[in-house]
Amino acid sequence: MNNYKIVIDPGHGGSDPGAEGNNIIEKDLTLKISKYMKEKLEKLGIPVSITRTNDETLSPSERVKRIKEFYGNGKNVIVISNHINAGGGDGQSVTNISITIKA
Repeated sequence: MNNYKIVIDPGHGGSDPGAEGNNIIEKDLTLKISKYMKEKLEKLGIPVSITRTNDETLSPSERVKRIKEFYGNGKNVIVISNHINAGGGDGQSVTNISITIKA
């Protein structure tokens, strides 16, 4: 196995609902998806943490602080920030992911 550690960041939360439509609120859905991902990764034995586990407001600096508190800011830390796009297009997207893997 490798020594990678994962931090999952459910987008939005608390006073920031994110996108809303069709009776779906982004902050709730990203939290549900993030908890599911964490559960599955834990079952695989992968070190994983989550920035929020309930409906709370986190500033950008608080999110970064929590991420660093879990595992530091080493090259072996992968951060997944979940968001649901509402500005055109269909489904979800992943943007600005940069991972360097060295054997």
